[in-house]
Amino acid sequence: MGFIKLTDTSRARILIRAANWVGDAIMTTPVIRAVRKNFPKATITVLAKPWVIPVYENNPYVDEMMVYDNNKRHKKGLGTLTLAKDLRGQKFDLAILMQNAFEAGLISFLGRIKERVGYNTDGRGFLLNRGIRLDPALKKGHLIDYYIGILKGADLADDGRGLDLFLCESDREFADNFLEQEKFDLSQPVIGINPGATGGTAKRWFPQRYAKVCKILAKRFNVKILIFGGPADFELGKYIAGLSKDCCINIAGTTSLGQAFALIEKCSLFITNDSGLMHAAAALKINQIAVIGSTDFVATAPSNKNSIMVRAKVPCSPCLKDVCPNDHECMDKISVDMVMETCKSLLKANW
Repeated sequence: MGFIKLTDTSRARILIRAANWVGDAIMTTPVIRAVRKNFPKATITVLAKPWVIPVYENNPYVDEMMVYDNNKRHKKGLGTLTLAKDLRGQKFDLAILMQNAFEAGLISFLGRIKERVGYNTDGRGFLLNRGIRLDPALKKGHLIDYYIGILKGADLADDGRGLDLFLCESDREFADNFLEQEKFDLSQPVIGINPGATGGTAKRWFPQRYAKVCKILAKRFNVKILIFGGPADFELGKYIAGLSKDCCINIAGTTSLGQAFALIEKCSLFITNDSGLMHAAAALKINQIAVIGSTDFVATAPSNKNSIMVRAKVPCSPCLKDVCPNDHECMDKISVDMVMETCKSLLKANW
């Protein structure tokens, strides 16, 4: 008998508790694919916070989505009990926990899921009847391998490290129509930047330098540059658009996440900080420059071969801090010229 006792039948029901952030969610997609390969007949449900639903909702390896509505129905406190009740109603046979939190173990336990699989960290080992010891080496590698380690620890076959991001046709139509309405010349490169980053300013290259790169690229190709981001990045995008003297179109916060994915898919080049959209571009195999400062460039590196990280080696990086307590040296040492040389290498066919 293997580590997992579940028999693959059409009656088998599997819950996958998704990671909470867009980038992490994308890096779990090799696990989603592998679970389907291990249990081709089972019904697979992904439990996810609302903002990561677009990562999974078009995935052919997923049968059902379940929203973890932590603002209303499943709000912290009594809402946790409500979520557990909702899980009990689904009669899941197996839970695979991508999220490492104690709470993920608790809700699967209270939800009476027969087999509960995840790393036995964060004090939740007693809640998991299929707890997996975390190999310390996985903490020093890429997050993709960290997530795949859950499968390997459970004696399930993996299906490689390739990321999946499936888009719906309506979002692709939106992207086509948007580029047509904005009169993009598709014989020239479509270029996007993503100057924001969740978690603080330490992960962000300077907006003035993004603006300079935009001006150079816009002039070189006679194109407008798309500024991506979420609602919180709108003012930042507006500021960069102003600095770059109207050579940019600020779409930060004006599209859905799925629409942003579809526009990234159209890009010939994507320049970004370490962010969820960086991993989206990696999953879509887009030419990409990732400007890396405070974050762990080993654990969260973009995984596609046509991504290039631009970073400066300084003693304090990676510090993993949200806000730089010093002089932001890791980003200050990344010059416009460094980024432009990388742009030329990725756009050499057009340059």
